[in-house]
Amino acid sequence: MAGPWTFLLTCALLTASSVQATLGPPAVLTIGPEVIKEKFTQALKDHNAVNILQQLPLLSAVREEPARGFVGSIVGTILKYIVWLKVTSASILQLQVEPLASMQEIVVRVPMDMVAGFNTPLIPTIVEMHMKTEAQAIIHVERNNQGLPHLVLSDCSNSQGSLSISLLHKLSFLVNPLADKVMNLLMPALPKLVKSKLCPVMEAAFQDMYTNLLHMVKTPVSLGFNHLEFDLLFPAIDYDIHLNLKVKLLDSQGKMTGWFNTSSTSITVPTLNNDYFSFVVRLDVVNAAVAALLPPEELAVLLDYVLPELARELKTSLKVISEKAAAQLGPTQIVKIFTQDTPIVLLTQDGAKLAQQVVFEVFATNEVRRPFFTLGIEANSEAQFYTKGDQLILNLNEINIERIQLMNTGISDFNPELLKGIITDILVSVLLPNENGKLRFGIPIPMVKAFGFEEAALSMTKDSLVITPSPHSTQDLYPLSS
Repeated sequence: MAGPWTFLLTCALLTASSVQATLGPPAVLTIGPEVIKEKFTQALKDHNAVNILQQLPLLSAVREEPARGFVGSIVGTILKYIVWLKVTSASILQLQVEPLASMQEIVVRVPMDMVAGFNTPLIPTIVEMHMKTEAQAIIHVERNNQGLPHLVLSDCSNSQGSLSISLLHKLSFLVNPLADKVMNLLMPALPKLVKSKLCPVMEAAFQDMYTNLLHMVKTPVSLGFNHLEFDLLFPAIDYDIHLNLKVKLLDSQGKMTGWFNTSSTSITVPTLNNDYFSFVVRLDVVNAAVAALLPPEELAVLLDYVLPELARELKTSLKVISEKAAAQLGPTQIVKIFTQDTPIVLLTQDGAKLAQQVVFEVFATNEVRRPFFTLGIEANSEAQFYTKGDQLILNLNEINIERIQLMNTGISDFNPELLKGIITDILVSVLLPNENGKLRFGIPIPMVKAFGFEEAALSMTKDSLVITPSPHSTQDLYPLSS
């Protein structure tokens, strides 16, 4: 009988497995059938798939087919006198990409349209045949020798029932029997040629497509002097292909300052519907990106020179607390604003806010060392995320002070709420333009143009930002032809 320690260890392992199963990645790139279709079509073109079809060795394949009996021997004799039998034109029509019933695999169908002809001294004209067939293969997740999951394309073969061969032109009753025999021999030979000649090209094209996708994913995302780097955690298939990603934040020297992996905080990956792709970024990664663009800093403003109206309002407000202090405010009075820690983005489906901590100080002149007072402020701004082309832009609107606390005073104790209005105005006039100036260049989204789109669209959930193609930006898919 198993002892209590065995029981506890088993429970611990089961718990750990359960936790691991619910961990969510920091980012997910979901690729729909249209993108797979377009990228695979291009990869087949790059591998000269149509040229492979045009070079199919039809004659040798037909001669290798067994021909039995008396009629077979006649056909075999006639085939010896065929001058040539080859594909004269070929095209790969629009690919079909769709999930299998399990939803964990995707089938890719490659329909082919070819015209072939043969000639023999026995017949003064070229006999042309129209051949249609289809290759199909399965995309699924497989583990390599190191145990790491990756996408593969396998089980490539000719689709059952997809092959048809017919004569393009009417022939004489003397030629028809020969043409029928040649077509009958092509019926078993052509699927074998597709498997032996085209399937390796399809597998190589898919591997190149997958490699290019991963290369695109790894393109660094600039954040001013910093950048984000994405890399594959693991792929998954659930109707669409999901590339679950890990993320690193690096500074200008290439030193890693942030690392984001799986977390107990899962993200909501929306259904693509008619979208070509979606790029979902977890909230903690968004916060890291915003923090990299808005690092802690100190702002010092000669208020009377830069914002004289606010300088007068500050003096008026300060009189309520201390007339003596207000009288000391000179033309070189300085307001210092220190942003503390890192700002925090809060998301909802209806919008976003950016919360940050600020230290606020007022100096009578530019020569004094000690401020009249030091205030600790918890503020938030309306955070407006939007897209411009392939850029993600964040703009901050308004500033609301949630809490204001007197940290230090060189005059007398006072209720800082008395200065809330003027301080809000100063933050709106000084801090907000400074932060928006740093945010105005936006964050590039490389996969938008990599997938052939000019514009991105944005939505959000409580735990992530979701990037999709703009509905005004579409693609056309073209068949491959000779």
